[in-house]
Amino acid sequence: MHLPQMGYDRAITVFSPDGRLFQVEYAREAVKRGATVIGVKTKEGVILVADRRVTSRLLEPDTIEKIYIIDDHIGAATSGLVADARILIDRARLEAQINRLTYDEPISVKDLAKRICDFKQQFTQFGGVRPFGVSLLIAGVDEKPRLYETDPSGALLEYKATAIGAGRNVAMEFFEKEYNDNMSLDDAMVKAMIAMGKAIESELTYDGIEVGMIKVDDKVFRILSVDEVKDYVDKANEVIREELRK
Repeated sequence: MHLPQMGYDRAITVFSPDGRLFQVEYAREAVKRGATVIGVKTKEGVILVADRRVTSRLLEPDTIEKIYIIDDHIGAATSGLVADARILIDRARLEAQINRLTYDEPISVKDLAKRICDFKQQFTQFGGVRPFGVSLLIAGVDEKPRLYETDPSGALLEYKATAIGAGRNVAMEFFEKEYNDNMSLDDAMVKAMIAMGKAIESELTYDGIEVGMIKVDDKVFRILSVDEVKDYVDKANEVIREELRK
């Protein structure tokens, strides 16, 4: 007996009778198996927190990259296939520089996210290719803080708080209850780390997460050092320990 999708998942250009593209759905499954990445937007700026726990003591932690600087005012975090993510990050950096050379101004966060999604969408429409098995959280500040999530299909949505990867559902459930439009960037940082702890069902370690941040005041995206995140991790772990005891 053949499964209902047999014959409809052989190529990206073939729709199933109920209007689905199975190759795109398979790409989404690759993202669901990826590391958890969380993004939170406040009036003061945007935060990205990524799980980068080391799976082997032989591995150099610095080689695990989840958060990238795209332009001075934009950063991105990825979940899914690492090689696919690298291609999209390179593409995003290229688009940012093309905009500067063409218009002599930095690209807006929304325009960059749209261009990446347009690029991803091309790989769902033509034969002989496959969709990118990766989602991106794109964070930045232009006229105001922005946080976008891109899907393997090329879909684009802006969020106040969101997550991608294996722990998405847990993190989203947490933010549905805990997100506050008026919270400070420091509060958002702690909440993001608590959500991460819930998602991975473990206390956080200083080198087991990667954090990127951009503030409205300076509009410069940067990746925080271990020393800069220690206090936030300690505060989050106090809450996580209590949750794990229950």
